[in-house]
Order: sequence, then structure tokens, then C-alpha cells
Amino acid sequence: MSELRIIISGGGTGGHIFPAISIANAIRELDFDAHILFVGAEGKMEMQRVPNAGYDIVGLPIRGLQRPLWNLKNISVLIDYLKSKKKVKKIIREFRPQVAVGVGGYASSATLDTAYGMGIPCLIQEQNSFAGLTNKALARKASKICVAYEGMERFFPKEKIILTGNPVRKGLSDENITQQDARVAFGLRGDLPTILLIGGSLGARTLNESILEHLEEISKAPIQWIWQTGNYYKEHIQSELDRKGKPDNLCVTDFISRMDHAYRAADLVISRAGASSISELCYLGKPSILVPSPNVAEDHQTHNAMALTSRNAALLVKDSEAVKDLVPLALATVTDNRLLAELGQNASNMAFRNSAEVIADEVLKLIENK
Repeated sequence: MSELRIIISGGGTGGHIFPAISIANAIRELDFDAHILFVGAEGKMEMQRVPNAGYDIVGLPIRGLQRPLWNLKNISVLIDYLKSKKKVKKIIREFRPQVAVGVGGYASSATLDTAYGMGIPCLIQEQNSFAGLTNKALARKASKICVAYEGMERFFPKEKIILTGNPVRKGLSDENITQQDARVAFGLRGDLPTILLIGGSLGARTLNESILEHLEEISKAPIQWIWQTGNYYKEHIQSELDRKGKPDNLCVTDFISRMDHAYRAADLVISRAGASSISELCYLGKPSILVPSPNVAEDHQTHNAMALTSRNAALLVKDSEAVKDLVPLALATVTDNRLLAELGQNASNMAFRNSAEVIADEVLKLIENK
């Protein structure tokens, strides 16, 4: 095979960026000399995360449409989209890719639409159980569509679909540390049941409020917590804990650098229902309570969560009910060993173990077929 040259486009959230980097890493494992260029959106987190992972990236002046659609601001959004397509055309002429991969997000729309128009085969990867607008719009132009859930033919042409699962970050599991030692690393006792609450890098307001409303119950239960607040809420939460008192069985941090140790320490995980988070929980076989965010397009996190709850692989609490119900449910669940084992096993049964490698192989097949 000649020298590989591949564009990967998308981003905006970790749920798009982590799979994209995983796919790039898998391609590099198949061909170390492959040239991979990322195309993202200016000002979004991919412009930092991708270079940190060792790859080049070019940013586009692209933004999402404003709601309602007749908002006059969408005139400038459309102008930026056309500027982005013009920039992509220049990138393609200079980089000369043999295939374009889209993982969702604003940038992938302009990139794959332009690549298709220039005769370059395209592959899209849809992380969610309810397809996003960008990927639905690109489906007709894609040669292959890699999905994480069954039943996606309601969104995409059946003959293009490949069930691959979502790639997960490397280093999620550290078998060299015991659960007890992982807990001690967070300043907790090694012998107590432990709940991990994660709201993502920015945190999740509802999840944080749920803890603050139940500090007395938390302090009295023989159960300990690792609480990732997110940097955005860090100061507010610290002031609330100063005022109300911080329970000794509560480890509070705005950011967790060793997620492998956090997952290892936990008997139960509370999380939003983003595609990447769910894929990690399934990969690790972790029992979880999912609280879908209501602030996402087409309520796709609820659809993601229901894909697990319908198989008894997770519990679900609505965002609107979380402040009242989440902590009591978590405290009851973490001591129910039979339920924990059932949830964990069913989640593990849904996991895909080599998603990135399968997608990378499909990318190379498109190049060979061309």
C-alpha cells in the first residue's frame, strides 16, 4: 500500500475527541508511518487535546446553528460555514488525503461534505444510540457508517452500517493496583464501599446539587464517595462545604487525573449518559446510575441510557428528579451486592473490546478499495 494520508474531523466535546484520537492511534498501530491530520473547530477543546495526543490539527471558523433557526445570527453562521468549506478545500488540495473520517461535531460537517464533493471516500462514526444531525446529514455521502448500538438503520442506510461500538481511552484499567490501595490513593479507607460521581471535565450542576442537598445522609452512612465536581463549580462547592461542613467520607476534587484508579476504587459509578462515558462503564463492567443531561441535542443521552437500562445494565434517574432521589438510590444500591454484580455483568456483556481497531481496519479497506 502507498503512503497513507487520512483526515479525521470532528470534536466540540470529549465524547467526539476521545474516539477520534483512539481511531488515529489504532491506524498508527497498523501503519506507523501513516500521515493523519485532524480538522476541528476554532476555540473548541480539540484544538488543545489533539496536539497533546501527538497529532496535527487545523481549526475551522465554524459554529453551530442558533435556535430558533430563523435567528438572524444564523446568517453569520452560514457565512462561517462557507468559509470553512473553502478552507477545507485548500487543506485537501495540500494534504491529499485518501479518506476522510468524521466523528460528529460542527467541523466534520464541512470537512466530509467537501471531501465527498472532491471524490474522497468518507467514513462516519456515530457514538450515540440516537444519531446526531451532522451524521444524519452526511449519511448519504458516507461509504461506511460505524455505530455503537443495534437498530441504527432507522437513521442510516442499512447496507452501510457496521456495528463496532465506541472506542475508549487507553489506560482505563490498572490491574497493578488493588481496589483497597486505589481508595487509599484518594485519601479514603480501603475497606468501605465506595461511590464515584463524575460529571465530566466541566462538571454537572444537577449531580453536584444532589450531593449538597444530602450531606447529612452521606456523613452518616458507612459509605465513602469520590466526587468530581468539575472546575466550573469548584469555588461554589468549596464555599458551600465551608458553610455546611464537609463529611470525612467525601473526597472532593474538581479533576481526576487517574481515572483508572478512580474506576478501580469504585463499587458504583454515577455519571451523565454521554456515549464515551457509557462505553467506558461497559468496557470496565462497572455498575452505574445514569443521569442523562437534558441539555443535549435531541435528548440523545436519555436514548443512550435506555439502551443500558432496557438490558438491566444500569439504573436511570431523570435529571429533574436527581436532587431528591439520586443519593438515596445510590446509598441503597452500593450495598446490594447481588444488584451490583448483575448490573456490572450485563454492562460488560454490552462492551466492544476492539472498537478502534475495527474502525481503523474499515478506514484502510476504503483506501484499498479506492
